[in-house]
Amino acid sequence: MRALRLLAVGAALALSGCSVTVNNNDTRTASSYARDAAPTVETLTATELSALIDAGEVVLIDVRTPAEFAEQRLAGALNAPVQTFDAASIPRDETREVILYCRSSGRSERAAIMLADQWGGTVRHLEGGIIAWNDAGLPTIK
Repeated sequence: MRALRLLAVGAALALSGCSVTVNNNDTRTASSYARDAAPTVETLTATELSALIDAGEVVLIDVRTPAEFAEQRLAGALNAPVQTFDAASIPRDETREVILYCRSSGRSERAAIMLADQWGGTVRHLEGGIIAWNDAGLPTIK
């Protein structure tokens, strides 16, 4: 019973950013530890993304199907369909931000959540997807 109580206390403290140490003389201590930034997902507008692309500051990941990707895409984008999305396989570039997009931003939000959970920190995706990009009159590859 005591072991279960310690496990429950340890789990609660871990969720709060603390840990429990029990040494050989049964002394318990709690300490905080540094965590990576909390995973968050944010959006950016087509205009904001266009400026980042022009500055060479992004790695674009299109999470639509291969057929959608072949039909129309943003220049330089890589295809990683959300149906088979593996956050661990997404290339991480310390000099450029990874930005996700899809048709309308639903799938890219799901993929951004997976990526933020994998990497920690903030992952952004295109608000409104390629529809918003087209509505802004920005160029695509067809």
